[in-house]
Amino acid sequence: MSRQWHIIGYDVCNPKRLRRVARILEGYGQRIQYSLFCVQASVKQIERLRWELSQVVEDEDHILIVGLCSKCSHNVMEQSGSIRWDAEPPSFQIVGGKFKDEDALDENKA
Repeated sequence: MSRQWHIIGYDVCNPKRLRRVARILEGYGQRIQYSLFCVQASVKQIERLRWELSQVVEDEDHILIVGLCSKCSHNVMEQSGSIRWDAEPPSFQIVGGKFKDEDALDENKA
């Protein structure tokens, strides 16, 4: 699953929807301006994000998602230096884990 950088900006008219959009984007990436986020995601993750945002925004609101190719992301200049645009995404994805009760079940089986 290949991931690339995206710049996502929004202009949401209603304060309640504005907070909801920001909360959704905080789960996907890092805020770089008040209404601008950088997100490193796969095509499938961006599709999911677009669906989540579509459940919140209205016709009067605007969302802009701009994908950056790897060459473009290497050319990004940021003054604060807090985001590693040239960093390779992890080659693994955490899918799940054990629940506390599963450890007890494993011990009982032994």
